[in-house]
Amino acid sequence: MVQELLVAVVAALCFGALYLAAGARVVKQYEQGVLFRLGRVTGDVRTPGFNLVIPFVDRLYKVNLQIVTMPVPAQEGITRDNVTVRVDAVVYFRVVDAVSALVKVEDYKFAVSQMAQTSLRSIIGKSDLDDLLSNREKLNQGLELMIDSPAVGWGVQVDRVEIKDVSLPDTMKRSMARQAEADRERRARIINADAELQASRKLAEAAQQMADTPSALQLRLLQTIVAVAAEKNSTLVLPFPVELLRFLERSGHQPPGPNGDAPAKITGSTLRTGPPPG
Repeated sequence: MVQELLVAVVAALCFGALYLAAGARVVKQYEQGVLFRLGRVTGDVRTPGFNLVIPFVDRLYKVNLQIVTMPVPAQEGITRDNVTVRVDAVVYFRVVDAVSALVKVEDYKFAVSQMAQTSLRSIIGKSDLDDLLSNREKLNQGLELMIDSPAVGWGVQVDRVEIKDVSLPDTMKRSMARQAEADRERRARIINADAELQASRKLAEAAQQMADTPSALQLRLLQTIVAVAAEKNSTLVLPFPVELLRFLERSGHQPPGPNGDAPAKITGSTLRTGPPPG
C-alpha cells in the first residue's frame, strides 16, 4: 500500500513537472506577450518575466517592442518637372500596441513595407528634382506622415523616415555638371571684374596723390628699382623722368661757381651748363 502511494505521488510530481514545463513561458525585457485562450485574447498583455499558461488551451504570442529599421527598396518614378529618378529610403518604427499589431493586421512589418513603398512613389511624383536633392527634410516629414497615418490603427508608430539616395540618369548628371561649371565660370568672371574695378579705383587715387606730390612719384620709382634689383638675373633700364629734371631745376638756383659760370639750367628734358646764351 505504501509502495503504491509512493508511486502515485511520484507520478503526480512528474505530471506536475511536465505540466509546469509545458505551461512555462518567458517574456524578454523588450517584448510583450499576448495570450489567446481558445482563439480569443484573454486578459492584459503579459509583462516581461516568467509567465504560466494552460497547456493545449492557451497560446502566448510574443511581440517585439524594439525599434525596427526597415530599408525601403529603390522606387523609380518621374518627378513633377519630368525627370526620371530612383529613390530609396529607410523607415524606423516600433510597436506600441501589441494586441492591435497581432489582431488588426496579418503581418505588420509587411504592411509597413508596402505602405512605405507606395508613399515613396507618391512623394516622388509630387516633388521637384531640386527638392529631392536639397530639401529632403521637408520630404522626410511628409513621407513620415503618409506612412504613420494608417500605421496608427495597426498599433505601430513610425519614428522617422529618411531618404537615403537619389539616383539620376547619366545624361542628367552631365547636364547638371555643365550647369555647375557655367555657374562657377560666371561667378569667377564677376569676381575678376569686381577686382579690376577696385584696383582701378585705387590706382586712380594713387595717381592723383602722386600728381599732387611729385616727390612721392620719385619714392615710388626708387622702390621699384629696389624691387627689381633684388633679382640679380635681370637687366634694369632706368628712364629719366621729366619731373626729376624739373625738381633739379628748382633746386639748381645756386650762387655762381668760382669761374663765374652760371648755374646749370634745365629746359624740358635737356641739361645745359655754362653761361647763358647771348
